[in-house]
Formats: sequence, structure tokens, C-alpha cells
Amino acid sequence: MPGGSSDIHIHVPAGAIPKDGPSAGITMAAALLSMLTDRRVRQNLAMTGEITLTGQVLPVGGIKEKVLAAKRSGVREVILPFETEVNVREDLKSEQIGEMQVHYVKEMAEVEALALEKKEG
Repeated sequence: MPGGSSDIHIHVPAGAIPKDGPSAGITMAAALLSMLTDRRVRQNLAMTGEITLTGQVLPVGGIKEKVLAAKRSGVREVILPFETEVNVREDLKSEQIGEMQVHYVKEMAEVEALALEKKEG
């Protein structure tokens, strides 16, 4: 690892509400990739999605609420699981999304390409 070493500890409490944890899967994985590759996560970007051990991105609930919250917070781009495209089409009006760019992904490699800044040099 560039510049030294890091300890990694992820604690997901057993008492967590099941529907609350999985949505942060790709976000936690992107944060870890950022640390391990010494590449920053791009600004004004939001993401949600469950991730499998093989790197597949799985759908999560509450897409409408998450997209609207991201827009209210000034986010310009959002990364969502591919299977949630139907939720966006059916549950959100184009004026609710506005100029926000929505990326639909199937694999963690796509999240990495979209979320992490390119390595300088």
C-alpha cells in the first residue's frame, strides 16, 4: 500500500435492522477501494446497492427516497443497482431527477470506474 499500512476493521452489529445494512455495501466497498488504491472518491456522488462476495451489485429498496434525498443534498450523480432502473422510471418524474445523472451498475468494477478519481501520474 502506498505510504504505509492500514488496519481494516468492519463491524456490522448483529442487532442491526436487516433492511438497513445491505444498502451501504457498494459505498463501504468504494471507501475501502479508495483507501487501498490511494484514489479519492469523486465529490457530489451518491451510491446505494448491496454487494455479493463475487462483486455483483444487487438491488435495494427505497430508491425514490434515496434519489430525492441525494438531489436535495446537492448531489449531481448517483450510482444505483441495474435492477432498480424500473423503480426510477416508475416512481420518479423527470423533473424530480432534474439534471442529476443516474448510472446503473451490475458489478463492483463499474462502481470503481465511476466512483474513484483516476490515479495521477
